[in-house]
Amino acid sequence: MTEQNASQTQDLPQADTLLEKYDRESAYRKKLGKWAWVVSFLAISLTLFHLYTASFGILRSQMQGAIHLGTALGLIFLLYPAKKGLQHKQKGVPWYDVILAFTALFVGYYFAFFLSELTVRIPRGNATELDIIVATLGVVLVLEATRRCVGLPIVIIATLFIIYALFGQQMPFFPHRGFTWENLATRLYFSTEAIFGTPIQVSSKFIFLFLFFGVLLIKTGIGQFFNDLAFALTGRFTGGTAKAAVAASALQGTVTGSSVANTVSSGSFTIPLMKKSGFKPEFAAAAEASASTGGQLMPPIMGAAAFLLAEYTRTPYSQVMLAALIPALLYFSGVFMGVHFESKKLGIKGLPKEKLPDIKEVVLRRGYMILPLVLIFSTLLMGFSPIRAALVGITTAFVLSFFRKETRFSFKDILETLEQGARVALPVIAACATAGIIAGIVVITGLGGKLAGGIINLSGGILLLTLVYTMLACILLGMGLPTTANYVVTASIAAPAIVTHPEFAVPVLAAHMFVFYFGIVADITPPVCLAAYAGSGIARSNPFMTGVTAVKLAVAAYIIPYIFVFNPQLILIDYTPLSLAIAVITALLGMVGISSSVMGFFIRHSRLWERIVLFTGGLLLISPNKLVDLAGLALLALIWFIQKQRPDDSDFQHQPVETN
Repeated sequence: MTEQNASQTQDLPQADTLLEKYDRESAYRKKLGKWAWVVSFLAISLTLFHLYTASFGILRSQMQGAIHLGTALGLIFLLYPAKKGLQHKQKGVPWYDVILAFTALFVGYYFAFFLSELTVRIPRGNATELDIIVATLGVVLVLEATRRCVGLPIVIIATLFIIYALFGQQMPFFPHRGFTWENLATRLYFSTEAIFGTPIQVSSKFIFLFLFFGVLLIKTGIGQFFNDLAFALTGRFTGGTAKAAVAASALQGTVTGSSVANTVSSGSFTIPLMKKSGFKPEFAAAAEASASTGGQLMPPIMGAAAFLLAEYTRTPYSQVMLAALIPALLYFSGVFMGVHFESKKLGIKGLPKEKLPDIKEVVLRRGYMILPLVLIFSTLLMGFSPIRAALVGITTAFVLSFFRKETRFSFKDILETLEQGARVALPVIAACATAGIIAGIVVITGLGGKLAGGIINLSGGILLLTLVYTMLACILLGMGLPTTANYVVTASIAAPAIVTHPEFAVPVLAAHMFVFYFGIVADITPPVCLAAYAGSGIARSNPFMTGVTAVKLAVAAYIIPYIFVFNPQLILIDYTPLSLAIAVITALLGMVGISSSVMGFFIRHSRLWERIVLFTGGLLLISPNKLVDLAGLALLALIWFIQKQRPDDSDFQHQPVETN
């Protein structure tokens, strides 16, 4: 399993095709012609701007955000065609996109240059005609740029919210006084409530730096290191190829943030190996998709939404990072268990030792590559700001790149990395701006409180029902949205339903992590399960059944959020070391019961009634009540004893699958 083989697999043309099909941000122009140098100049300048301000002082929030967004919008119109598929047909950039690009630059820098005057006259209602024109262009260009590089779903949602804001008095539900377009446009563009609100502020201060850090780490070959480490640790065990895929995705999730991109980049290598080992195509694709989706739950980056979560909950980022760690490990443990039980059921063995990387060689020769991640965690835990932590990580990764000849940066490599850092951030910036529109309208119309009241009334004030309705709303809103956008939307619309009711007494962090989780699992929840569809394209499997299988494997993701709402110790709220240890152990045992039930295998093939008992026992074990935990443990022990007495699985008509 050499780097060369992995590289060859990752370079398959199929991977690029699938990325463009399922990951809108990958469908950019490859043939820029004479505009290539303009794109390079703007992208490199944007990255250098963020590195400079992070090192010597962040500008005033609105000015930092205006330069951040204005430059990004200009780049988006130069890079992304008006229609998906044109990136292969067009040579260069058409004249209308050049006009849109420079208009976007003008609109962004207008706000930056005239910030002092605008912050005085806009709140007083003294907007000039030029202000209104600029604000209108700003809103329209943000929506169009988001459509091009993120996709249509979030633009449709934002447009519906704008219509709601304009025609509030005519609305049959949740009516309000309504706004004129002039008033609404200026509030959306020139205030800190909407486009330049919390999402863009966080994006311009923290998210960009961490995304650039991820690009730098990938350039140094950490992705292949994670793959080799995962195979070295798990490849020899039962179902080793699938377990290695899960472990590799968990590791890569620390530096990446896209379910689809993770699925395609890792899956191009792991899915064929899983199929060759004997897994069905649907299962191989689902294992990669569910593991890659979980990468967005893994600190420190968490799909770039961790910084937004910290800002919305007024929680130090280091605390968010630690709070997310145990649920993320539980999620991957659940997927790992599902893979294990399926492997045992099919009789799939591990890979021979000679086909696996040598663990000593991997750790001793390339183990230093995780030092930037270690330093980021350490810097944050020592109380330094995320900006300082990002700079420490970036500097360390750059220095370490010179340790090996194949990762050493030339001047050209540095420029390409700076450019790639900006390119990777473009969809996130656009998504944050559009999500800001939605969040802003929720605030200025009072819709958040009305929706929260509606959900609570529908549930009759029962917390469990409120959580179920909130979960459904989050999955629905999260379909087709990137991580940052779906968190902002669900945090604005769904989270208040859990937080506002005084009798629920749910911690704010628990409520926001609840909606964050269910916004993400939309990527593997049918019918719109983009990560599963991308994996299906590689495995050549049935897309819908791949999504169903991914849900079975990732069943933990649908249960864990309920655990930390009812038992906040798992996110390090009101815990003692002993109570936390008990909560983690019982939750893991609960995952064993639930995963074995869903996959139909415990220590033997499980009959229907045994699966029901296992599932019930798993649910009981994740309860915070100790007596209920004991009852759940007794049910698992009962099935273990019964299956242990059964001599074989001859009544299941199963033939083991030989490992190739």
